[in-house]
Amino acid sequence: MHLQLGTELLKSEYPIIQQLALKTLGVITCDKESRTMLKDNQGLDQLSKILETKELNDLHVEALAVIANCLEDMDSMVLLQQTGGLKKLLSFAENSTIPDIQKNAAKAIAKAAYDPENRKVFHEQEVEKCLVTLLGSDNDGTKIAASQAISAMSENSSSKDFFNTQGIPQIVQLLKSDNEEVREAAALALANLTTNSTANANAAAEADAIDPLINILSSKRDGAIANAATVLTNMAIQEPLRTVIQSHEVMNALLSPLHSTNTVVQSTAALTVAATACDVEARNQLRMCGGLEPLVELLNSKNDEVRRHASWAVMVCASDELTAVELCRLGALDILEEINLSVSRKNKFSEAAYNKLLNNNLSLKYSQTGYLSSSNIISDGFYDYGRINPGTKLLPLKELCLQELNDQRAILLVNSKSDISPPPSMEDKSSDVGYGRSISSSSSLRRASKEKSTLRFSAGFGSPTEEKSEPTSGRNTVLSRGTTKEKGSRKGKGKKEEEKVKEEEEVMAMPKMTESSPDKEWYPPLDPEFCVYVFEVTKSILPIVNIKDQIEALAKYVADKMGGRIPKEKLSDFSWELHISELKFQLKSNVVPIGYIKKGIFYHRALLFKALADKIGVGCCLVRGEYSRAWNEVKLLNEGRKGVTGSLPPPEEFIVDLMFHPGALLKLRSKEADLYRFL
Repeated sequence: MHLQLGTELLKSEYPIIQQLALKTLGVITCDKESRTMLKDNQGLDQLSKILETKELNDLHVEALAVIANCLEDMDSMVLLQQTGGLKKLLSFAENSTIPDIQKNAAKAIAKAAYDPENRKVFHEQEVEKCLVTLLGSDNDGTKIAASQAISAMSENSSSKDFFNTQGIPQIVQLLKSDNEEVREAAALALANLTTNSTANANAAAEADAIDPLINILSSKRDGAIANAATVLTNMAIQEPLRTVIQSHEVMNALLSPLHSTNTVVQSTAALTVAATACDVEARNQLRMCGGLEPLVELLNSKNDEVRRHASWAVMVCASDELTAVELCRLGALDILEEINLSVSRKNKFSEAAYNKLLNNNLSLKYSQTGYLSSSNIISDGFYDYGRINPGTKLLPLKELCLQELNDQRAILLVNSKSDISPPPSMEDKSSDVGYGRSISSSSSLRRASKEKSTLRFSAGFGSPTEEKSEPTSGRNTVLSRGTTKEKGSRKGKGKKEEEKVKEEEEVMAMPKMTESSPDKEWYPPLDPEFCVYVFEVTKSILPIVNIKDQIEALAKYVADKMGGRIPKEKLSDFSWELHISELKFQLKSNVVPIGYIKKGIFYHRALLFKALADKIGVGCCLVRGEYSRAWNEVKLLNEGRKGVTGSLPPPEEFIVDLMFHPGALLKLRSKEADLYRFL
């Protein structure tokens, strides 16, 4: 009834009545049923006539508002197209000198363009040209409406291609506007235009969009921040553009959005971190500016999308050891573990992030899970703290090195760095992992071994000072000051006494780790003996062609360095505990470099085998057992199948004997293997 009356009033001779009727229709036509009734009562014809009449230009704004509502229906859209009303609408938008008319026309297009069929019709009418013209309007409202219309039209692939050359440069200029709403609308248009379009992302970069986009990340409007972050994410998919974005200190700019309380901003910011933190330098920048803390906090979000994108970002950031260790320190691993226990909260990225963190923090992984696979390559700075319970924090190596001496299990360190000088490019001086040159020549290895008795370490700070010492007689021999005097008296002693004296001399010559100035740069304790081991196995075992022979040779080498073969019945007489205690006392540290251990049992030998095997590319696993047991598992193809055509059977798994019969391979789950693994 009201609609029919309103339609009749449009025919009134009095403009004031027509204006009131249009305002009423503007409210009523928000309802779909009312729009249908207006169409059936020839209301659209009346609206078109008003637009055609120049004398009624004061009614054009209200008429366009009603048409904007009607354009949401496909039937009305088709009718307007057939009657020429759509062309009139576009003409009004492009040519009118009245800002409100242009603005309402652009709003009408934006509303209608959310329907896929309407977008096709608009594209046929070349609406894109009209919208590009409106972007140059002096009226901010018109710019906003035009940007919103472009955002809607960008869902049409043909329209998206059109704006590549005409539209994107103008939109980029709007990103620099003083009006926050204009910047937000422009960023929204650019976000939709660059989604799944590398060409448009490149066009935006060529139009110098990166700087204004990064500036918008500090905007007061959450919508603007989210839109700008989305554009940067779309651009960062391409490596050349990602490099440019990183050079603009994007990580610092993302710090504020990561701290936002708006879930949309949190989600888009985390996704931008995931897209831009693909390089070590970018991750270092994020870590140094304090971006990891808010990222880890987002893992606790109750919003599924925020939690998923934060997990994705953590997974990307965990790609290098330094960042992975820091993320673990901040509690990311514990949070992810809790998330993955919940069916409703976990996602594929949370599971991947958890595994990535462990695989790039092998010290923590081995302490928590007691297992390192053949793909988990032990690197310098790895330490075996022993088993820790879930939820227990693993202290960084530096803190463990600086702890007071205690009676707990020694912490085993793997470190083949031979020089304490960091590379020139090193920026992170607070790292728990030392940097330096690895020994690469036989002469330097020999020198490292010969000089180790002249080095005095200070609490793991890596500040050696020279002492006068007696010359050594061989590469692997460490002599104390009293060696020369005792040579003559040793001749008459028995073999056991000679071994005891030699052991005491080696212990006395160990580097001391005492207090040092706290302002000195920290490095892990050096291990000249392990450096020699690496050189020797590289020289003598790496060239062996047969993998089985390599494993057997390496097993015998490890056993020889750790006290030799130990008959089962003599295991209880093997005084390794006293040896380790003496090392800890001499080093004044709970951390013992693996190369210093000359009397080791299962878990010492298994770690040394794994560390050396990784250095020469021999695949093996490291498994922790109970009661100081640990072992290495290897996979070998059945040599009896050589020359047999057809598919090969899966490789067989063996345990490497490093204790009772060094070099023997015990088939996994066999009686012999079980006796080796268990008491």
